[in-house]
Amino acid sequence: MSDVTLHLGDCLEYMRTLPDGCVDAVVTDPPYGVGLTAKRAKKRDGGVKIRIGRYSFDDSPEYVFDFVVPCIREAIRLARYGVAVTPGNRNMWMYPTPDDVGCYYSASGTGMGRWGFTCMHPILYYGRDPYLAHRLGSRANSCGKTYPNDANSIEHPCAKPIAMTAWLVNRASLEGMTVLDPFMGSGTTGVACVQTGRKFIGCEIDPGYFAIAERRIREAQAQPRLPFEDIETERHEQTTMEIEL
Repeated sequence: MSDVTLHLGDCLEYMRTLPDGCVDAVVTDPPYGVGLTAKRAKKRDGGVKIRIGRYSFDDSPEYVFDFVVPCIREAIRLARYGVAVTPGNRNMWMYPTPDDVGCYYSASGTGMGRWGFTCMHPILYYGRDPYLAHRLGSRANSCGKTYPNDANSIEHPCAKPIAMTAWLVNRASLEGMTVLDPFMGSGTTGVACVQTGRKFIGCEIDPGYFAIAERRIREAQAQPRLPFEDIETERHEQTTMEIEL
């Protein structure tokens, strides 16, 4: 596929073969280590839809520490600019110390936590902000927009909404840049990259999810680009400070 490279296999082994700074940005939604094997979502008619997962790994905090965290360290090495990671809430403290922290905020809740409905999903940022690096002004590091949960139609238990992922891709990279997702899953980041004019490299170890991602990205390439107003973030004027010594 034009501007798209997909790798079926172990992402850590794959990333270790790549040179420093070979991609512009990394945007990824790794496993959270919460033991999720199925997603239960209430439907408008009052019923419950259950999405069964086909994970080929041990979804546990130990897995996050032993495998996911080393992958994020590799991602930081590979990215010329930013790395944006959505780690989930429960094990986010296991990750390397980020350079900044943002979030998705949804007043209607993004899931169930130990203290009730979780309304905030953290975003860990590493490396350089591509907008500031190119003197394009500062932008919000968080998003408070509530997106339609189109993820319920995807064959994956925890797929992110397309528009939400497109916002993060647009925030962590510039148009024309190359974005890597080492935990590609069902290909949502790849679809978002196609819709926002980025090149994409995706890695997935599960053949079933790999096939779903390949199909979805091909379909996205045949569709019009995502409307600009659906991905644009609020822009803030960049200020400078003069210091007298």
